[in-house]
Amino acid sequence: MNYKPNASEVKKNITEKLSRHFGCTPAEASRDQLYKAAALTIKDILTEKRGEFKNKVNQEGAKRVYYMCMEFLLGRSLKTNLCNLGLQEQYQKAIKSFGFDLDDLYECEPDAGLGNGGLGRLAACFMDSLSSLDYPATGFSLCYEYGLFKQMIVDGMQIELPDVWLPGGEVWLVPRTDRVYKVRFGGRVKEEWRDGRLQISYEGGEEMEAVPYDMMISGADSSAVSQLRLWRARDIQNFNMGLFAQGQYSRAMQQSNAADIIAKVLYPSDNHTEGKLLRLSQQYFLVSASCQSIIRDHMAVYGTLDNLADKVAIHINDTHPAMCIPELMRILIDDYCYSWDRAWDIVTHTVSYTNHTVMPEALETWNEDLFALKLPRIHMIIKEINERFCREAWEFYPGNWDRISSMSVLAYGQVRMANLSVIGSHTVNGVSKLHSQILVDTVFKDFYRMYPDRFDNVTNGIAHRRWLVYSNPMLAKLLDECIGEGYRKDPEILADFLKYADDESVLARLAEIKHKNKERFSNFLSKKCGKALDTHSIFDVQIKRLHEYKRQLLNALNIIGIYLDLKDNPNLDIQPQTFIFGAKAAPGYAMAKRIIKLLCMIQKDIEQNPQIAEKLRVVFLEDYNVSAAEVLVPAAEISEQISMAGKEASGTGCMKLMINGALTIGTLDGANVEMQAATGAENMFIFGLTSKEVEELFAKGYNAPLYYASNERLARIVNFLNVGFAGESFADIATYLLAGPGVADPYLCLADFESYRQAHVKALDTYKDQKKWNRMSLVNIAAAGHFAADRSINEYADRIWGLQRLTGKK
Repeated sequence: MNYKPNASEVKKNITEKLSRHFGCTPAEASRDQLYKAAALTIKDILTEKRGEFKNKVNQEGAKRVYYMCMEFLLGRSLKTNLCNLGLQEQYQKAIKSFGFDLDDLYECEPDAGLGNGGLGRLAACFMDSLSSLDYPATGFSLCYEYGLFKQMIVDGMQIELPDVWLPGGEVWLVPRTDRVYKVRFGGRVKEEWRDGRLQISYEGGEEMEAVPYDMMISGADSSAVSQLRLWRARDIQNFNMGLFAQGQYSRAMQQSNAADIIAKVLYPSDNHTEGKLLRLSQQYFLVSASCQSIIRDHMAVYGTLDNLADKVAIHINDTHPAMCIPELMRILIDDYCYSWDRAWDIVTHTVSYTNHTVMPEALETWNEDLFALKLPRIHMIIKEINERFCREAWEFYPGNWDRISSMSVLAYGQVRMANLSVIGSHTVNGVSKLHSQILVDTVFKDFYRMYPDRFDNVTNGIAHRRWLVYSNPMLAKLLDECIGEGYRKDPEILADFLKYADDESVLARLAEIKHKNKERFSNFLSKKCGKALDTHSIFDVQIKRLHEYKRQLLNALNIIGIYLDLKDNPNLDIQPQTFIFGAKAAPGYAMAKRIIKLLCMIQKDIEQNPQIAEKLRVVFLEDYNVSAAEVLVPAAEISEQISMAGKEASGTGCMKLMINGALTIGTLDGANVEMQAATGAENMFIFGLTSKEVEELFAKGYNAPLYYASNERLARIVNFLNVGFAGESFADIATYLLAGPGVADPYLCLADFESYRQAHVKALDTYKDQKKWNRMSLVNIAAAGHFAADRSINEYADRIWGLQRLTGKK
């Protein structure tokens, strides 16, 4: 097949797709039909390339990685695939000949509703790099019908609506009804020894079919095409025609509904038993179907599982897929008759685990009774894993039952998935140097003493081609002119841009590009919600999931201070500032939703005061997603990375903003520490307590009201929360900061406020010297190559997975 068709060939291919799939000619086709026809032609190219690459992998007996994650935040596929394949110009010409523009087709595609935030975006970036670097890889997740949710803001309140993405997104999916697997829930397990072997059978329970839908993930200028396999559940019981004929329609449909609900939404609320059961079912459905698929593919090539660990690496991204450890044990023991010891040896040499958080509530646990009821055989296997581990731990920590209990998988009626992940993996890694150090010093310190060689660090990275080359073509053009195009394949070459740090013509070009990107974002916002921005104001951006530890509230307190200054003196001579937020709150997270409302009410209040709005604007982006980020990130000038030190594992938004030239105001948390080392402290605005100082402050007893009482400006800001904005009081947030419930101000907004404010003062003062600001921006761009996903993936491949690139390059 021709992987580089010219414009006339593209035109012919699209015309054929329109005729075959929609029964129309290009002259009759709608924009949506044209988008889908174009997507189908790209899918054909990717499928063909994938087949060739897979044959090469099988012929060479190459090791491959299977990456399991509950979410992949992909964004749109058409533009990325065309850019990766080098076909954007050909398709632009072909589409223009039909009377449309390629940008119009891009707008037809919804963002794939398969992810939430940093975890899913990281997984998507890694799939891109795996393809671009020619590593054999498959991702596994669920094919969510509605994804997380579509966010609507009504009177400042977040309302969750279904994210209907499949009608426009399923054109990229390839149904594989020839690769269907059965997944069992509930029932009773029967054990019987026969011919010297334990035979397992089941009574009762329910079975569902897992049907795979494959999405091809292209690489840039590469042979490889990775596969993202998404699972849907399907009822395997016969439809009850008798009940339906009697008019009992709901009962007749009940079994089908049970299967349909598995992949309905990402992260259903789990503040009730039904939600917990659904999440547990989703996670087991994912790992069971995926493990069966891995085993089937391996057996088809090698005919034995003895070499599984030599040919297969299974990576669990956070604890959601941790049940792949007992599920692999189940398959090896129950289906392939391996002994426990041999099966455990295979599993623990195959599986590796990335931890993404030190937040206690995010280290997943399940009620043991609920777990045993839903997954009886998996529970039996976990009990055995736990018993054997506890015996091993007893040898290492003799007599220390409290320590062993804290390390066990089963304790106090809970199943601890993080502990299971550590015990069942050959390597455990954190996602920044600071995070990995915190893991071995605190969360997993007892495991680290037992297994010191098991722990590693791989700092996160971003898909630099997508976030720099494709999202910011003007900056990419400048880089091409200055340092050549090599950085597109080898991002470390960005370091060569540093030699232009004192080149006034290059700095002037950087300033011009940034302003054009600000104008582009302003136009985007105007089309979306009718608001135009002052592009000569400084664009200050905080874009991340809404969580207390990420401290959007600290940002809000500083904004309130500026607002009060302008209320006192509307003629105050200050640099105009536009604060831009993008964030979704979990549906059941009341405080996060309240902070969203505070930001929206501040925005509304400012808009009602035109004099203030000339110098201060707040923009809360409704339903922020990947496509919006691709326009906003190149326009950002200040990047807010202000989490309480010790809480952010890494962060990747910080890297996207950095590579586009935004300057960071941040704490020494997550990847900020390594970014500062790469740029030099003088090229970031670091503030606040360090993770060690945070620990010491809580140890001696944090007194939030003391900071309130000793800072007149801060006291005025907190007091004004009682008055509120746009007619609504936020006295509850003032109380939260000063009195709790529980610990007052648990994420130290008051303790870090003055340092944060001074960082802003310093940033605004620096902004007055545009030459200095642009030089700092250039230094950040030049230092950002290290934070590309390509570097991360090469580290995983070399140190953790043992993969070779199929091109023969290391």
